Amino acid sequence: MRTADGYIINKCLNGDSAAFGLLVDKYKESVYALAYSKLRNFHDAEDVAQEVFIRAYTKLRTLRQYDSFHAWLYATTTNLCKDWIRARSRRPDGEFVQDKDPEMMGVLSMDAHQEGEVQASLHESVHEALDSLPEKHRQVLTLHYLGGMSGREIAVFLGIAPMTVWQRLSRARSELKEEMLAMTSKTFEEQRLHGGFTLHVVEAVKRIKIQPMPRTNGLPWGLSLAAGIIITVLSLSPHLNILNPVAIPAGSLLPVDAKVLKFGDIPVDILKVSQISGITGKQDGNDRRPELHTLPNLAPMVAHGEADTWMAKADMSTPRMGFGTSLVNGKIYAIGGWTALAGGILKTVEEYDPAMDTWTKKADMPTSRHGLSTSVVDGKIYALGGWGGDGLGPCSVVEEYDPAADVWTKKANMPGPRCYFGLSVVNGKTYIIGGMGPHTPALGKVEEYDPATDTWTAKADMPTPRVFLSTSAVDDKIYAFGGEVVIQGGPVLAAVEEYDVTMDSWTKKKDMPTAKSHLSTSVVNGKIYVIGGVEAWDGLATSTVREYDPATDTWADKTDIPTARSYFSTNVVDGNIYAIGGGWPGTGLSAVEVYDTGLVPGVGVSNLKAKGKLVVPWGEIKFH
Repeated sequence: MRTADGYIINKCLNGDSAAFGLLVDKYKESVYALAYSKLRNFHDAEDVAQEVFIRAYTKLRTLRQYDSFHAWLYATTTNLCKDWIRARSRRPDGEFVQDKDPEMMGVLSMDAHQEGEVQASLHESVHEALDSLPEKHRQVLTLHYLGGMSGREIAVFLGIAPMTVWQRLSRARSELKEEMLAMTSKTFEEQRLHGGFTLHVVEAVKRIKIQPMPRTNGLPWGLSLAAGIIITVLSLSPHLNILNPVAIPAGSLLPVDAKVLKFGDIPVDILKVSQISGITGKQDGNDRRPELHTLPNLAPMVAHGEADTWMAKADMSTPRMGFGTSLVNGKIYAIGGWTALAGGILKTVEEYDPAMDTWTKKADMPTSRHGLSTSVVDGKIYALGGWGGDGLGPCSVVEEYDPAADVWTKKANMPGPRCYFGLSVVNGKTYIIGGMGPHTPALGKVEEYDPATDTWTAKADMPTPRVFLSTSAVDDKIYAFGGEVVIQGGPVLAAVEEYDVTMDSWTKKKDMPTAKSHLSTSVVNGKIYVIGGVEAWDGLATSTVREYDPATDTWADKTDIPTARSYFSTNVVDGNIYAIGGGWPGTGLSAVEVYDTGLVPGVGVSNLKAKGKLVVPWGEIKFH
């Protein structure tokens, strides 16, 4: 299979040394982290990382299987670290200068590299903590926290099974004390590669001449005759130029695993990309070789996700159920809930960072409650209703949380107390749907909250009153799923109803395949994922996952969640659904699992999102 790595390598071998910067940006964090795991010195690890890429470029002509480029980097890094350690043992105060000419060393000088304000004693503590771990555990821990790699990426890089990665990572975390793990994570974050790393390497390799690949008439280089003929025919057809938002070269296929520019020098953020069938029809008139128009156009084509899979993440610190979660600036906030292990009804707030896979304690919510719901408007989180407050029943409390300031503010109460209701946000306004009141087993009431004016407005009632439902919004419509008519013995519902915010009206939709309550729903790219829940009011939690398409009013089965759960919460980050906590029966769960849909909200099947444009070639970029 022709991979994006292969396409970039082909460009390099045909004289475009600037294209090598894309490979550097894609793998630099991984190489740097691997080097640090072996050397335990940030400065040495950076020097080795540079040498790895320079050697890789110098010997690029010898690489036979382009899809093994990452494995080649791993082997090169490992060998260079061994050489570095041997050289350091012979010359403790010397510098490893093998294979470097004076001119190149001048280009690669790391004058900009500094240890910062982190004290040497802190580094020594982290060093000692990592030394206490077995090498295989230290390696995955460093790749994850310093390299910012997911379990799947580490597995590909090391050539081991993803489950093995997560087992080693879990054991590494358990062997380090919580305080030391936090210290290590903070130190790693402060010691990430500086912004000019890639440009230093690219400037260095511009001075290196590598033998170009021979040009083959009529077919893209490196493809078999049959594959080349097929791609050439397809690329000539004007009817097959169906999707080309980023000028994907003809004949280029997306890789199975890729991560580029996460901390890169190019201001383009590459997210996971599902399969793209688009083919550009633009050809070179001489040999019909794929044409790379600009580097930014190449960058968005080199990543995609593996859809319909689940993976375990770091457990939530406080096991709980019946809590609310909201996403602000890429971080998930778990608020309130109930647990038998920490005194019952909670006011606890914890922040989860998906990038670092870590949890942090935040300021407590003023009012303890479970069965609440939370919404986000303009970067502020609103915690509404729930069971608790001043009494043992539904409450009408509304409190606003500012994650940036870590402070809470009291807001206008809901018109009436309720708990375990549905909640969705449309056009900056929050809609409270259904739930349970003080004397009403199940409500059909719908109320709109406007945070801008801190006011409430009654809306059209939902046709089927219910509690323990879940709602999700797509465009200007809210979909209510499942729930129960009454608690303690009432029937569990399969009903799905659509609320049109603009028209203030409800419409019956196709029922869920299985009746459920205490479920959770999330939206990715216009599809609603219905996860977990119970099928009877006194039943055990289920693990089923189904996808509902509002456009066609149809259902599709997806991969079950590994941990059956109810009374839990889900949030979407970059097309990945995070399922957090839950319970019933039991004392509350702390488990966190992430589901890769292979999609990113609002971008269609080619999950691309540009933060900016690179308007000049690598060699012409100047710093001010």
